[in-house]
Amino acid sequence: MTVSVVKQQSTIGKEDYLAGERISQIKHELIEGQAYAMAGASRNHDRITKNIARKFGNHLEDSPCEVYGQDMLIEVGSNMYYPDVFVDCHVDESSTHFSTTPVIIVEVLSKSTHQTDRTTKRLSYMNIPTLLEYVLIEQDFVEVQVMRKSDDWKSTYYVLGDSVYFESIDLTLSIEAIYQRVHNDNMIAFLEKAQQNK
Repeated sequence: MTVSVVKQQSTIGKEDYLAGERISQIKHELIEGQAYAMAGASRNHDRITKNIARKFGNHLEDSPCEVYGQDMLIEVGSNMYYPDVFVDCHVDESSTHFSTTPVIIVEVLSKSTHQTDRTTKRLSYMNIPTLLEYVLIEQDFVEVQVMRKSDDWKSTYYVLGDSVYFESIDLTLSIEAIYQRVHNDNMIAFLEKAQQNK
C-alpha cells in the first residue's frame, strides 16, 4: 500500500480514530497521533499479498491460527497499523476491529512505504510480545527479508532458488511460490530461462 500524510492540527485518540475508520471510505493508519491515508496497491503488490495469504491460510486451515489481510488492524501501543498479511494464534473475539497478538507480520514494500516499513513499523512491531517474525517482501525485484525473534531480529535474505521457513507457523515456501504471477525483471528473466531449459 502507498501512504500519504493527512496532517492534523491536534493528535487523534484511538477511540476517535476507530470511529472514523468505521465510516471512512479510505483506510488510515494511526502513527503517533496522526492519521496517514492508505492509497491503492499495485497489481504486483496485490499478487504477492494474495499469494502469501492463500498459502498461509491453506496451511493453517485446521489450526487455531487465523490469517488476516489489509482490512484488519494491529494495535501497538497508541499506534494502529494495517499490515498486508498477518497471523494471529490468540484471537480475542472482544476486539472486533484489531489484533494485539500477531505471531508473524508480512509487509510488501512499495516506494512510498519502504522507509516506514523498515524503520518505524519494524521498531514498533518488535515491541509486540507475541511477534516471532517480521517479513518484508520487495515487489519491484525478488527479495524476501525475514527477521526472527529467535535470531535477535537479525535479517536473513532470500532470492530466487531459495525456500523460506516461517518458523512461527511451521511452513516452508519457495520464493517462486511467493512471487507467482508477479511481473518484475527478476521474475521475467527467471521464467524465460525456465522456458528455455524445457
